[in-house]
Amino acid sequence: MRFSVLALYALMLALALAPVGASAADEPDLIFKKSTVWKLLSPDHKLATYAIDDPVVDGVACHFTVPEKGGISGWIGVAEEVSDISLACRQVGPVTIKEKIEQGEEMFRQRRSFMFKKMRIVRGCDAKRNVLVYLVYSDKLVEGSPKNSTSTVPLMPWGDQLPPRCGDFLED
Repeated sequence: MRFSVLALYALMLALALAPVGASAADEPDLIFKKSTVWKLLSPDHKLATYAIDDPVVDGVACHFTVPEKGGISGWIGVAEEVSDISLACRQVGPVTIKEKIEQGEEMFRQRRSFMFKKMRIVRGCDAKRNVLVYLVYSDKLVEGSPKNSTSTVPLMPWGDQLPPRCGDFLED
């Protein structure tokens, strides 16, 4: 019994010390942080704005803002972050879709709590309007959150390059 409790503590410590990870795309670029609640002896609560490029669609970037808890629990990495996340995606250059895409395909994922909550950015295509649609939400192992944000990117000509039709890249 004692060994299993020690193993559980070791696993929890390893998870706590593991870096907040991303998948499906590179780590986001921190643009800036703004303090929202001042703390005397520990880090402040902040809003952090990040940028991420779509790994499958060249020429599209998304910016998202997430709250980051300060205090002792935020400082040691065990705070559960709230699900308030805003999202804005834009065409930032000529668009090239590098591979087939699936409706609701995950573009980016980031851990938002010690063990169970993740923020996800997923992508879809409105083929009728030739618009990429991005949705950010958070989920938990047991239950999700209805809080979400949506951003759309109409695919437009860039210089003399005509945009691709996103519907041509949808998986059947």
